[in-house]
Order: sequence, then C-alpha cells, then structure tokens
Amino acid sequence: MDQSLSKILFSLGEDRQTYLGAVTPPLFQTSNFSFESTEQMRKALQDEYAHSVYSRGNNPTLKILRQKLAALEGADDALVFSSGCAAITTALLSNLRAGDHMVCIKHPYSWVTHICEHILPKYNISVSYAENGSVGAYVAKTRPETRLFYLESPNTFTFEITDIEGVAAFARENNILTIIDNSYCTPLYQQPLALGVDLVLHSASKYLAGHSDVVAGVLAGPKELIQRIFHSEYLAFGAVIQPFEAWLILRGLRTLPLRLEKSSRNAQAVIQAIEDHPLIEKIYYPFHPDFEGYSLAKKQMQNSSGLFSVKLKVNHPSQIVAFADNLKFFLKAVSWGGFESLIFPAYTFYNFDQPTLDQTPWQVVRLYCGLEETPLLIEDVLNALNTIEHGRF
Repeated sequence: MDQSLSKILFSLGEDRQTYLGAVTPPLFQTSNFSFESTEQMRKALQDEYAHSVYSRGNNPTLKILRQKLAALEGADDALVFSSGCAAITTALLSNLRAGDHMVCIKHPYSWVTHICEHILPKYNISVSYAENGSVGAYVAKTRPETRLFYLESPNTFTFEITDIEGVAAFARENNILTIIDNSYCTPLYQQPLALGVDLVLHSASKYLAGHSDVVAGVLAGPKELIQRIFHSEYLAFGAVIQPFEAWLILRGLRTLPLRLEKSSRNAQAVIQAIEDHPLIEKIYYPFHPDFEGYSLAKKQMQNSSGLFSVKLKVNHPSQIVAFADNLKFFLKAVSWGGFESLIFPAYTFYNFDQPTLDQTPWQVVRLYCGLEETPLLIEDVLNALNTIEHGRF
C-alpha cells in the first residue's frame, strides 16, 4: 500500500467538512439520488462509475469504503458486493467467454468448486485443477485457450500455499488473467497485486468487517478492469452491498490491525500449547515450521492469521464429535474472522459413502481463534483433547 495504514483507515475518503464535522461518516441509506438540473442528470447517467445515480451502482457511503479497500490492496479501485460468492462469480463471468478455459487451484473454497463444475460448463467454459500451487502445476494444465488462473493462497481448510509471484509471471507472459482470493491474509498480511496478480478477491464477511454481522465481498484491481466490470456485470447482476452493510465494514476496518494481530497471536499460542499432545497428528498452519509450504509462506506473507487446522489421531468419528462438543469457547460454525472463536470439523461434510474421493480427511478440524483471552482458549482446547484421550465421553 502506498499510504500509511492509519491514514487509510482513519481519514482516506472522509471529507468531514461536507457532513458537519462528524468523526464517523454518515450512513447514506437511500436508493435514489436527485439532480438540480436535467443536464446534471444527463451527465451523471453517462458515467455512473463517477456519480451517484442509484445505489445499485454508487452510493457515498460505499464510495468511502471502495477507496479504503483499494488503498489497502494497493489497487486503483475496488467494487463491493453483497457476498464473497457474488464477487467471485462476477469476476469470473466478466472475464471468461464461451470456449475459454480456466485453471483453478485444487481444493478451493467449496462454492468455487461448485461454480467450476456446475455453472461455468453451462456457458461452455472448461476448468482444470492445478495439483498444487507451484508454477509447474499451472503450466501443466495450461492450454492454448486458457484465459484465466484462479488462485487461493493459503487455501482455507488445509492452507496449501501458491507461488503467487511465479504463477502471476507465467500468466503475464502468456496473456492469462490472474485472480486470487486473499481473504485469509487480508491486505495487511499479503499484497498479491504487488506480486503481479491482476485482481484480488475478499470475503469481507471475514476479517475486513470483523464482527460476524455482515455478508459481503470485494474485488480490487486496476481501474481499467474495475471500470469495465462496473459498467457491465456489476450493474447488470445487481449483487451490490447495501449502504448499511458498507457502513458496518467501515466501522470494522478501524480496528482491523488490532483484531488481526490478536487473532494471529491467539492461534500461534494455541498451536504451541497443543502441538506435542499425543492426539495431534498434524498441524496445518502456514507459519508452523513443519508445514510443507512454510518457506514460501514466510517469503510472500507478512504474517499468518488466526485460522488453522489440526488432524487428530483418532479412530472413530465419535471422537471428533466429542472433541468439538467438549469445547466451551469455540462455537460450532462455518466462516471465520469475527470476534468469536470457531470450530469447523471436516466430519460435518465428509462423504462416508464414497471415502475414496479426494477429500479432506474426516479427522481434520479447523479452528479459528477470536479475541478471547489466550489462556482461556488454550485451556479449552487442551481440556477437549484430554477428554477424548482418556475416553471420558
């Protein structure tokens, strides 16, 4: 990012003189905007990208948020959507045509898999999966008709790392667009555009909003791409965030550095406390020294966030259930990035009828560390591990 973090979070885009000196930007909860003259209205309709005409496109509250999110990513501009899935779908459909081919990282967010396997084929768009995040894995799946690489680094259950700079360089050489989901790291811990990626995605429901009360998505990148998407798919699909949700994300961004740091410290402390427990078979965390992608993660990430997974050394799913149910301060839920700690066992979506499928082992559980006191979380996880170790369930 080109500006100081404090300036971006606390003042960028906030013209306080225009709203009576209010420290917090006001909420423009309106669907429509009027004009003083017909010529003024005509000018605005000719360029909705630069004017507030209808809140399906632009809104003053949303404009402030777009400026901050773009600056955080080092982008020219950003669009904000009603969900992360809306951002993903719009990014893909705005850059792919019938007959095109896309290479996607293996084991992405589950709804990306659904888009790749059930929606894109309807439009005669084919998808191949890179076996891992290496340049060679993407090269191996590239065809003459390949138009887009989809990256996710780290992945958000077993946290595989992609060589972002290397993959982006190969893509540039071959006129292939690159899109990455940067939700795990946020712009504070990873800057994909600086590594050569074209477009960056976020589920703003996670760390950016940070309070588990907003569903939203972000797409950031160069003005040429963002403006083209705005004038076509963004306005046409209408999956825009509402002004109140945009205002809530503005509120959340104020404390993003503090929340992210606390969440990360909590995760690393819990990992350190449990890594030698007899029931811990494997730890999936980018900044753990035994993690396969550790060196690459340290190279391209400034830090690792508060989300990690462990594989438990257990023999029966009932032990996974007992572990999860004995946690008192980790809520059983999907998502992450809020104030509360969460657990998401792979057991809840594992296909036991087809165990040979390439899927996350049922023994894996994903833990997100929120903002609770560190000793409380450590004690909670150790108590749950000890309960199943000694068969007290």
